Amino acid sequence: MQKPPREPSTCPVIVALDFPSGAEALRLVDRIGPHASSYKVGLQLLTEEGPGVVRDLVARGKDVFLDLKLHEIPNSVAGAVRAAGKLGASMVTVHASAGSAVLTAAVEAAKPFPRLNVLALTVITSLKDQDLPEIGLAASVNDQVERLALLAARCDCHGIVASVAEAALLAKVLPAHMLKVTPGIQFSEASHNDQARVATPRMARQAGATHVVIGRAITGAADPQSAFAGALADMRM
Repeated sequence: MQKPPREPSTCPVIVALDFPSGAEALRLVDRIGPHASSYKVGLQLLTEEGPGVVRDLVARGKDVFLDLKLHEIPNSVAGAVRAAGKLGASMVTVHASAGSAVLTAAVEAAKPFPRLNVLALTVITSLKDQDLPEIGLAASVNDQVERLALLAARCDCHGIVASVAEAALLAKVLPAHMLKVTPGIQFSEASHNDQARVATPRMARQAGATHVVIGRAITGAADPQSAFAGALADMRM
């Protein structure tokens, strides 16, 4: 039987630190101030700086969403999840398409770390329906997201990652206590980047998201603190 998330961050806005250096990332953290308690460290920053940047954030009292997008054999994924737990991460991502053995191994590896939540990544937000056939999938994005999210629930993952476009669907089929983390968040639906399925913070909240991941809309803003405050207000309305 699935268990509730393990002390998830009370801040529903996760700021994505997609920077080429730890110094730039930490300057942004200081600029936003104490109200922002959750930050995403993804592949770019982790590869540039190594695990030290995660330790720096944890030492500042921040929750770290370690977006590793793990997709490997069960033993390797379990080892990486344990490493994330030792670093003090609060969330770590594993590709649901890696299958039940991998998801189960990840959940088991997280058990010694009471604050570490395993999030199953469903379909990355750059993919659209027409992109799926080239990777051997005949289903629509909605169908594939639902299939993988239900698999994650059966494997006792603490939450899922999916775009806002699928969040309302998932809210109907997943246990209510599962975390629903939505990337691809912009402050305007007209914003364009390399993500195909985007939405605003308010749309995410209305669709049932528990957390949103916001990068450039906050980190590239003239006043990141005000941009963060606006996103937080939208999520808490």
